[in-house]
Amino acid sequence: MRVITGWRMEKLERERALRYLAQSREMLIQAVVGLSPTQQSFRPAPDRWSVADCVEHVTVVESNILKAIHRNLQQPPGDKPDTNGKDQVILDNVPGRATRVKGPQAVMPNGRRPDLDECLRQFHAARQSTIGFTEATQANLRAWAFNHPFLGLLDCYQWLLFLATHCERHVHQMEEVKSHPAFPRTIDIKLSREDPCGKL
Repeated sequence: MRVITGWRMEKLERERALRYLAQSREMLIQAVVGLSPTQQSFRPAPDRWSVADCVEHVTVVESNILKAIHRNLQQPPGDKPDTNGKDQVILDNVPGRATRVKGPQAVMPNGRRPDLDECLRQFHAARQSTIGFTEATQANLRAWAFNHPFLGLLDCYQWLLFLATHCERHVHQMEEVKSHPAFPRTIDIKLSREDPCGKL
């Protein structure tokens, strides 16, 4: 099996992962900024997710996967796993929502954090942990791998790419929710000094 060695390639991979992690974090922040509680919790249908549900799910997945990466790195590395070509598979297929899949029940939103502000704090903490790990690790992440339920075996570097693109995927889902015809619209009524009662 091919073993990836050399600092230059690892440095380029690190920079790429950090760039995607930062970009998708900013996308999520922009998707939720300014939403009212009613908008945050709006579901287009009983079996569809709200914006808050999406943030909860992304946060739980992020935390769980980073823990799994750490667990794997505690084990002795083996030969290079057969994950060739999966980087591009992740980047090409995970962000889009042309194919819908149902994830494991353990990471489904269930109101763990009903307050979106608290959920966002948890997301920021989880994403910062991922970024901090990506910045600091000296491990050859290509030497460890574990299974994704739909993509199969991913090495630990590919899992970092997955976290970034998985976040982006659910940002697109949030935008779908916000574009739904029944999505609550806020009305900003400014009261004039001449009409303190705000009569129109």
